[in-house]
Amino acid sequence: MVAEEIPPAGAAARDVTRSDDAHGPGHGRRALALRAAAAIGSGLAQLAALPPYGLWWLAPLSAALLAAAVLGVRARRAAWLGALAGAALMVPLIRWQQVFGIDVWLVIAAAETVYYAPMAMAMACAGRLRGWPVWVAALWVAQEFVRARFPFGGFPWGKLAFSQPGTPFTGYAALGSSALVTFAVALSGTLLLWAVLRAAAALRDGRPAAPRRAGTVAVVAVLGVAAIVAGGAVAPRLAAPATDHTVTVALVQGDVPNPGAVDIRGERMQVLTNHVDGVHELARQVRAGEVARPDVVVLPENASDIDPYADPQAARMIQDAAEDIGVPLMFGLSHYLGDGSEREVRSVVWDPEDGPGAYYTKRYLVPFGEYVPFRDLAARLVTRLEQVGSDAVPGTEPGALPVGDTTMAVAICFDVAFDLPLREAVLAGGQVIAVPTNNANYNFTGQTDQQLAISQLRAVEHGRPLVVAATSGVSAVVGTDGTVRYRSPEAEPAVHVAEVPAMTGLTPATRLGAAPEWALALLGAGAVVVAAVTARRRAR
Repeated sequence: MVAEEIPPAGAAARDVTRSDDAHGPGHGRRALALRAAAAIGSGLAQLAALPPYGLWWLAPLSAALLAAAVLGVRARRAAWLGALAGAALMVPLIRWQQVFGIDVWLVIAAAETVYYAPMAMAMACAGRLRGWPVWVAALWVAQEFVRARFPFGGFPWGKLAFSQPGTPFTGYAALGSSALVTFAVALSGTLLLWAVLRAAAALRDGRPAAPRRAGTVAVVAVLGVAAIVAGGAVAPRLAAPATDHTVTVALVQGDVPNPGAVDIRGERMQVLTNHVDGVHELARQVRAGEVARPDVVVLPENASDIDPYADPQAARMIQDAAEDIGVPLMFGLSHYLGDGSEREVRSVVWDPEDGPGAYYTKRYLVPFGEYVPFRDLAARLVTRLEQVGSDAVPGTEPGALPVGDTTMAVAICFDVAFDLPLREAVLAGGQVIAVPTNNANYNFTGQTDQQLAISQLRAVEHGRPLVVAATSGVSAVVGTDGTVRYRSPEAEPAVHVAEVPAMTGLTPATRLGAAPEWALALLGAGAVVVAAVTARRRAR
């Protein structure tokens, strides 16, 4: 990395800022308004790229607009421009949180917005270096790296990568997980911005050869983006896993009494009844020859609203369903510990002969939803938190559950947004991915589409087919290439049977783990350090 003045692209941006001031405060205000518009446009473009809108090609534009907004400005101005971009994205993106109150929605959105301010400051700093499109793209990864870890375990919703299910960039997930997808998307955007700024600088030069130089720059940038896109198409074929055998998997979506409400449970045992009825309906279809007999049936997170370990009637209902279908069920439930003040969110293998056996406990829990941090203080400040009657405790073991001849790699709901759970489950032998989930509070808000997009990326990342079983939708079957082979309706009961390959072997992303994310995040941070040190030396 060579530290020097901003090359023609960055220099052009900085010169514009200086000339704004030279032309007087009115001209400077207009330029600042354009930067603010670019920042807001960045957030809105990323929002439109994400589900449920799915205009994925706007994601590189988002990265380009934010860079255009902050290149050539001081850190303080870059900070609030970054905050504008973050707010334009986060406030509408997680609007589904308002089911718990407008204050909850806006507080979470504000917390997520904060991360965009230091990222923008870092971009303004790294923009002083030659090769700035690379360093700026790496800083997107650094921002997502921190946001996925702090505080309370992180909240990675809305990553650039999560706007790319089934697109030319998806394949990078097989090489470097979501971090490499984000980097490829952001780099495409910053390369295009570099071309625009260089071409504009060349045309302003006024020499006879300027148009030819501008055209050359544009061709180089287009070829660079084309190479990135082509790399995404080739990536999944590098060391792709192989099919070990095929397995027939069924999913059951039982529906809930009150989809989209804070309390979705209805009467006691109603959610459990809906889901065991779904298993009985599946068994009827098998006996009638309408569908093949599955090897395993995946049911959602919280498919039982009663702890069957403590309630004999609930256990009997699940056992009867397992015996009717004659194959193991993967049943989602909460198991209460000790005096009932704590619980585990589990997916349990329920065998028709032996009953409950191996299970996976959810590792990433939703703060203030499944548990209350600093409960004594928080519940006094926000009395609604008293509705979270018991705190869920996280599991510690990978979700690799043997079911017959197949090992299922399990991630429950919020788990799928994080890289670690499925990576460890696949490393432990997982051949088919199962994602039991409960998004019933958020039906018809787009949240479940956002989670499905994340699941699609995970299928490509690990080269495994993936089955989503949701209480009230969207349930789905996803191929190893990330395409959705089946999708259920929302807020309706559904059963579906699919034959999928059980895979063997590991993708580079699974083998490398978090190394690409660390490398790219440190690359961006290192560029900022180099730029800051160089600026200080010049100031002296």
